[in-house]
Amino acid sequence: MSNPVPPTSPLDGLWVTSPVLAAPMAGGPSTAALVTAAAQSGGLGFVAGGYKTPQQLAEQIAEVRAATHVFGVNLFAPNPVGIDAADYRRYAKALRPLAERYGVELPPDPVEDDDHWTAKLDVLRRDPVPVVSFTFGIPASEVVASLRAQGSIVVQTVTNAAEARAAADAGVDMLAVQCSAAGAHSATLTPRRFPDPVPIAELLPTIQDASRRPVIAAGGLATPAQVAAVVHAGAQAVMVGTALLRTSESGASAVHKAAIANHSGAETVLTRSFTGRPARGIRNRFIDEHDASAPSGYPALHYLTSPIRRAAVAAGDPEAVHLWAGTEYKQATAGAAAEVLRALASAL
Repeated sequence: MSNPVPPTSPLDGLWVTSPVLAAPMAGGPSTAALVTAAAQSGGLGFVAGGYKTPQQLAEQIAEVRAATHVFGVNLFAPNPVGIDAADYRRYAKALRPLAERYGVELPPDPVEDDDHWTAKLDVLRRDPVPVVSFTFGIPASEVVASLRAQGSIVVQTVTNAAEARAAADAGVDMLAVQCSAAGAHSATLTPRRFPDPVPIAELLPTIQDASRRPVIAAGGLATPAQVAAVVHAGAQAVMVGTALLRTSESGASAVHKAAIANHSGAETVLTRSFTGRPARGIRNRFIDEHDASAPSGYPALHYLTSPIRRAAVAAGDPEAVHLWAGTEYKQATAGAAAEVLRALASAL
């Protein structure tokens, strides 16, 4: 039986009885069923708002709310990484043989957007949710204040002390502290460079000293002992994502689940080759062939490579898919998500 989240955590008022939370995983893995399972385990899950239209976001919030009132929503806050047109064309040319192999067209020009930022904020203001978290950028203090005025707890994802101070200045309630061991996109606010490889145990105290905010630890946490260590070190909660990718509620593709289950020894690496900003995934042929030449540029590279990645998933080809995974991905197990989350809390 897990200990309750310490009373100093803003999550305590939500009847969260386990400090093990399900991370938001945009692009499909974070289904409504996975978010609901996190609440059933005593924790909390997040609707992943990234890449959804405002209507899709509203629909998934309604689906989750029909099953539980204990959940959060994560949004990508604008922090675009511009790309030079010549760099874009050069990279597109390098990808063209792969696109032709799959019979897909690549966007001829960079596609830039803000992921429906304003419209998604409007969704959350019209229909407030218990927790709102942000990744990639820090919203203006006015945005944070407007959500808090609606009763939402606001969480900002940070990767270093400077980001933590900026988030505290913006008025957020909690910080999700993500170390470089985490799978998928890094939340770094300076995405033209990779985050420093600081273990979560070393990162936590520097963040706490810099911000004086309650913290959620994330990155490389895949066993009960690892979870217990960071909670005992002062984290009010932990957030796990890769550990849930193989569960029955996960919406990860069959190709992705199989790669997580394959313990052949493939390492994870940070790469910008798929999306133009740092993200950690299992090393494959696409990374080997394109990582060195990939420019920075988000979301332009995300849209450029999307047709290839979708086709590769449909073809069952793991060598051209973004196999997002944290460093401890071999610890991930199949089964019910609530049971996985309860097991991770078992050493507390």
